[in-house]
Amino acid sequence: MVALAPSAQAAEGATATFARTADWGTGFEAKWTIKNTGDTTLNGWELEWDFPAGTSVRSHWEAKVTKDGNSYTAVNAGWNGTLAPGASVSFGLSGSGAGDPSGCLINGQPCDGSGEPDPEPDPDPEPDPDPEPDPDPEPEPEPTPPGEYVNLGYFTEWGVYGRDYHVKDLVTSGSAEKLTHINYSFGNVQGGECTMGDAYAATDKAYTAAESVDGKADTWDQPLRGNFNQLLKLKEMYPHIKVLWSFGGWTWSGGFTDAMKNPAAFASSCYDLLHDPRWEGLFDGIDLDWEYPNACGLSCDESGPEVLEDMMRVFRAEFGDDQLLTAAITADGSDGGKLDAADYGGAAQYIDWYNVMTYDYFGGFNKNGPTAPHSPLTAYDGIPAEGFNSAAAIDKLKAKGVPADKLLLGIGFYGRGWTGVTQSAPGGSATGPAPATHEAGIEDYKVISERCPVTGTIAGTAYAHCGNEWWSYDTPATIDGKMDWAKQQGLGGAFFWETSGDTADGELITAIHQGLNG
Repeated sequence: MVALAPSAQAAEGATATFARTADWGTGFEAKWTIKNTGDTTLNGWELEWDFPAGTSVRSHWEAKVTKDGNSYTAVNAGWNGTLAPGASVSFGLSGSGAGDPSGCLINGQPCDGSGEPDPEPDPDPEPDPDPEPDPDPEPEPEPTPPGEYVNLGYFTEWGVYGRDYHVKDLVTSGSAEKLTHINYSFGNVQGGECTMGDAYAATDKAYTAAESVDGKADTWDQPLRGNFNQLLKLKEMYPHIKVLWSFGGWTWSGGFTDAMKNPAAFASSCYDLLHDPRWEGLFDGIDLDWEYPNACGLSCDESGPEVLEDMMRVFRAEFGDDQLLTAAITADGSDGGKLDAADYGGAAQYIDWYNVMTYDYFGGFNKNGPTAPHSPLTAYDGIPAEGFNSAAAIDKLKAKGVPADKLLLGIGFYGRGWTGVTQSAPGGSATGPAPATHEAGIEDYKVISERCPVTGTIAGTAYAHCGNEWWSYDTPATIDGKMDWAKQQGLGGAFFWETSGDTADGELITAIHQGLNG
């Protein structure tokens, strides 16, 4: 961290502090924090600094940043330029190299608040005998979004209860500025229509000032509270974020079969729900998570292979081209498996992208093992099932005619594990799913990475053997490798399940962001 103690406050003053939030040797994530240390409101700020040779900025967000050689200038993005006395604001950047900033100036004064004045101008400068006209000034660059790739996270409606995870956690963790899209999950499919999941969590739960995204408490008589109101506040603060409402999922996919008996009425009901006047402007599209069309999930569907294309055609007609239409789909790349049960290629012409669920291939649901990573990137000697890996699924979808840039690689923010395991390498026997916080055999990354640290890697992911337990999960290092692979494959980006599994400082979301945009 680069920071110096400020001196006594002047009428107007500011400090700027630089801190690395993540570092992986060849690159880093960092944050600049500007604080108003004066007695009057600061209307706008400009930060200048130098990086040594070999250190540079790759991407940035929440500020306008320009470069001249090794010198950088950042100015406020507009909405974050006004600072009351004592207030602070931050912007982020990712870069390469190991150097720290030097020559830091905030509004022309040293960043440590020492208040040394700028050099006095020459009182009697010699006039330029033949002044050159000023060239046309370059337009100010627009604020840079997180990147050209999709970085999408699922936010679970029920997470506000036992998991105590709320929309504000996306802000305090530093994750919101790195996400491009949020899938709010889940809405239900009942009686041929899209319906609310948990209306209390979505629209009625009251938030205190401390819990709220913008620091303002809900009132008893306001028309909208809950997650929806918090997400609207998040979008106001981070206007680059798009929010989709996901319907179905593992538990609520059974209703799709009946709904597709009248697809036009189904699509119309979903459109009306997303555009309810109470939360108008919140949703930028819909995500249909049918597990699985013309195949078996929690229940079985026999609608025929054309049902997926039929659904997407009708939904695109209903929602139009200005709304996002996506789907989470199986990643079963085996011959005759779930990807062969429906026409994913035909449906692709109507969608913006597929979230390919390249996780949950193996786990404690097969209580005796053999132990295997639940999210292998590729096949490996001894893998328990052919076609159960990310590369096989992506290859099959491409072969079916799905454009690569309409495919997002799935990352699980959790581990799957067994107990009764004596063998450290994959392929060992077990006696059942390992104990865990919420459900046996599955544990959040933020917990399992501390409780059972990684002991090895295989097929582009990690595993851990501790005592008689065996777990597999992705880490920042394996995510970096998966993002490199995704870019090599020409994919549109990545998505993950789900936000509450990450650490308090957004370790995994940072890894996806940096891996895609580095």
